[in-house]
Amino acid sequence: MAGHSLFRSLIDMRGNVRACVYTEPLWGIPHNLYQPYVSIYMLALGLTDSQIGLIISIAAGFQIVSGLMGGAITDKLGRKRTTLIFDLISWSIPCLIWAVAQNFWYFLVAAAINSLWRVTHTSWSCLLVEDADPKILIDVYSWIYISGYLAAFFAPIAGILVDQFTLVPTMRALYLLAFMMMTTKFFVMNAYVDETQQGKVRLQETRHQGIFSLLRGYRSVLLAILKTPQTMTTLGMMVIMSITVMISTTFWSILVTQEINVPEQYLSLFSTVRSVILMIYFFVAIPRLRALEFKFPMWAGIIGLIIGQLILISMTGLSYPLLVIYVVIDACSVVTVSIFLDKMLVLTVDPQERARIMALLYVLMICIASPFGWIAGTLSEINRHLPFVLNIGLYSLGFLFIFLAARFTQDTTPHGAAPTAEGQTPA
Repeated sequence: MAGHSLFRSLIDMRGNVRACVYTEPLWGIPHNLYQPYVSIYMLALGLTDSQIGLIISIAAGFQIVSGLMGGAITDKLGRKRTTLIFDLISWSIPCLIWAVAQNFWYFLVAAAINSLWRVTHTSWSCLLVEDADPKILIDVYSWIYISGYLAAFFAPIAGILVDQFTLVPTMRALYLLAFMMMTTKFFVMNAYVDETQQGKVRLQETRHQGIFSLLRGYRSVLLAILKTPQTMTTLGMMVIMSITVMISTTFWSILVTQEINVPEQYLSLFSTVRSVILMIYFFVAIPRLRALEFKFPMWAGIIGLIIGQLILISMTGLSYPLLVIYVVIDACSVVTVSIFLDKMLVLTVDPQERARIMALLYVLMICIASPFGWIAGTLSEINRHLPFVLNIGLYSLGFLFIFLAARFTQDTTPHGAAPTAEGQTPA
């Protein structure tokens, strides 16, 4: 097993990549423990489907602002400092608010503060990839995903706690655990990362510029994005995955507990199945997929996602085998699409402007996706299957974006190499 390529890459990691990957379980485990129960926790405290969707859309509005500021803040403060400051603000503080939440307003305030994770997502992504060898990106992102799925070995504990102590007290305890583990992660990672070479360059270049002065430069960055077809197609897929993952994450637990009648305490078992299957999938399938041209695994992933949604909306009663089949197909398909999309994003961005381009891409993604939280919540109040019908339509549109991305990559890149945002082959 130690000879497996993924294990070799994990052992061989150095510098910022090692610090980012090795500490990620301290964030991924608690997040994946409480995530399956978030929506029904909100229902238990008196929120409606439409209020849950409204919070998601309002939070997305705040993310537009924080995402827009993220690139400028990251360049001005540096990748390392920005990550520590905004990790603490956007995750540690909301976890405490969620732990004591009483009504709609608690969740709204926590969501607004949590929206600042868009800033740290930009800075953390730069820390992760800027000094990394592009050849190891698939392995790096694989381990980032795997670290979250380690929660599979702890998820049954959450189900037992829900069964013994009921949902609300258990969720309050899980949020307090998340606060402690995530806060530890932020300080430990900060101690072992160094500012990237590009980060040092941007620190010098922006030394005498204010944040708002840097924001004015986004006009040229936006024009560069709009003139780069392969980046625009990547943006299209980012939007689709953002909306569909948001819908599935928020409304799946509501659908299966309220309509299909799965007991609340069993939700963690589906998380366990999902995580175990994905751990196997990463070690068996991903090393074989990474040599393929991205369009084929992404097309296969989209087909799997559509099949999964069809299984879900066709269920007329409680069937654990069908739900397990859905979870397996959906999990493997989401990861297949997402991991190649992560690599596409890194390789289609100009490395000299990575922070601002990535920040602006995420802002554009959120702007387009933000109304869909409210839309999905409204659809769910009409019929709890409708959000997943919407997912099917969006996944179908994904075929077009993958086709265009493959076409533009072939047109602009010699020998099939991945292009940068300027259409040049990276060194």
